[in-house]
Amino acid sequence: MLSILIPTYNYNTLLLVKTLQQQAIESKVVFEILVLDDASTDKQCSSENKKINALDHCSYLENEKNIGRTATRNILAKKAKYDWLLFLDADVIPLNEDYIVTYTKELNNKHDVISGGIVYKGQRPEQKQLLRWIYGHKKESKSTQIRKKNPYNIISQNVLIQKKMFKKVNVLEANMYGLDIFFSFKLKEFKATILHIENPTIHLGLESTAVFIEKSLGAIQTTFTLEKNKKIDTTARPLQRRYNQLNSIGLTAIFIFVCNRFEKQIIANLKSKHPSIILFDLYKLCFYCKLKKNA
Repeated sequence: MLSILIPTYNYNTLLLVKTLQQQAIESKVVFEILVLDDASTDKQCSSENKKINALDHCSYLENEKNIGRTATRNILAKKAKYDWLLFLDADVIPLNEDYIVTYTKELNNKHDVISGGIVYKGQRPEQKQLLRWIYGHKKESKSTQIRKKNPYNIISQNVLIQKKMFKKVNVLEANMYGLDIFFSFKLKEFKATILHIENPTIHLGLESTAVFIEKSLGAIQTTFTLEKNKKIDTTARPLQRRYNQLNSIGLTAIFIFVCNRFEKQIIANLKSKHPSIILFDLYKLCFYCKLKKNA
């Protein structure tokens, strides 16, 4: 028995829900699909999403006010009838026609979490979305074998989890970007058993470079805040570990100075036809260094 849970905000999820519903029916699994809108401002999207209520085993609900994805997921988990929760972001679509079947084969195993992975379309998008697309290909789209090397590094856009484990780890409801790091940290803390399989969704929602940079820096701010409040340790993500290395040899001040001097050139590159992920990583590390310096 499976509860498929989708938080959404200003995104038309009707095609995703229809796709999942059809696959679930064909799989013969007992299921429900719940979509919870986090007080969208796009009324056209909301109007389309309301059509979900006409589909068998599917429901569309709306928050009265915007509370963020994490809190919205908690509401969905509380409303879910079944013990296995499949969380999907609104801006994805299953890569394969046996997506639901592949997950249902794992429902009787002893794992707490099953991660199917994320992929991106092969066709290059327009220039203003290139950074997000390239970053997704290089940093997020990973094979099962690579993901197994760091099993707790979970991207929650496509994850199957037992309800009892979800309630243990999804305890922070702050409306911030980048809370997957906390989710993954808590899974490790509770020694959750993780299974990585090849069952990806395609991430369709590509932000512009400007928006993606802003969100990425927001996620780093979240990491810094969680670390400062002792919600995660100082080595929870590679960014922190690189800072620790720099700081241990006294190079953070020089690193900040050099990054500041070339900031305009770095931003120009990130918005160009050939954005460098290495430069993007350095830019984010510099931002984190500044947060640590001013703490």
